[in-house]
Amino acid sequence: MVYWLVSLPLLKGRRDHTWELLQEKTSYGQQLSSNAKLEVPELRVGTIDTLLQHSDDLAKMMIGTEVIVSKIRRTITDIAGPGALATLKVENLPVESYLTRFRWDEPKFPLRRPVKETLEKITEIMAHLEDDLKVKVSEYNTVKGQISAALRKAGGSLAVRDISAVVKPQQVVDSENLATLFVVVSKYGVKEWESCYEKLCDFVVPRSSEHVTEDQDYVLMSVVLFRRVVDDFKTAARVRGFQVKEYVPPASEAAEVPPTELSLNQLKAEGQAKQSALEAWARTAYGEAFGCYMHMSVIRLFVESILRYGLPPQFQAAVVRPLPKMEARLRTALAANFGTGASRC
Repeated sequence: MVYWLVSLPLLKGRRDHTWELLQEKTSYGQQLSSNAKLEVPELRVGTIDTLLQHSDDLAKMMIGTEVIVSKIRRTITDIAGPGALATLKVENLPVESYLTRFRWDEPKFPLRRPVKETLEKITEIMAHLEDDLKVKVSEYNTVKGQISAALRKAGGSLAVRDISAVVKPQQVVDSENLATLFVVVSKYGVKEWESCYEKLCDFVVPRSSEHVTEDQDYVLMSVVLFRRVVDDFKTAARVRGFQVKEYVPPASEAAEVPPTELSLNQLKAEGQAKQSALEAWARTAYGEAFGCYMHMSVIRLFVESILRYGLPPQFQAAVVRPLPKMEARLRTALAANFGTGASRC
């Protein structure tokens, strides 16, 4: 939905006449737009040179502010879906109501301050929001990546998944001198494994290899050997194209949930918590960012109006929402009734 902020020259020197003409030519009969009066306070803008500098600066600042607002809005869409945008609020009002009922936030942006200081404060607020957004999104994406990796390990092939959930305690020989290694072998390489594993290094227990499990492409084999040659065996196995998998025994043999599943459940819970926290923060941040963006837009409208119409301020500001497919006709109507002097932001 598109909104315009417009300032119109006072016809016959009267705001009420200008407003009635706007309504008559664009809303009442023509059905080109819906309009709302915009209360623009008188700001401390300084000299004409200062106004010109503000005009140049605001054009650049508006672009940066729009980008940050869009980033926050996109974050909300990514985690909560497009429907969440309809529930966003600014100062406890729906966005559309905030626009059409806008009031300058005097406590946050005192009118006694020069415009330059107000713009500096808005820029500082927006920069802080952008920094916080980067940190929070990064933390959330890190957990999402960990969940994806855990899912691949839990549901992928034996080459990538954690074997802790498939190895039974009775398949492990673990003593002061002996250790059990688990090796992933391609189904096409099982015969080669059986013929060579005893010779990969010294002190491999003969005929100790056993079939543990298999999937579509791989077989998980176990082998018992002396603990002192474990590293030598791993190196020799890697040279022959066999993959030695790390096995982490469960903390308790009576554990009801396998370590991999427990870790995945913990990550999912953490991910859900991060998502909820990010959405709550983003909703609050959007309200603050959009409020800053609106105040900056009003400042720009005021500055451009003074440059166009002169001092003292003599213009009628309005929030105009073009109806669907009526933007071109609305521009024509504004130009025909208010001349090329009408200003739009």
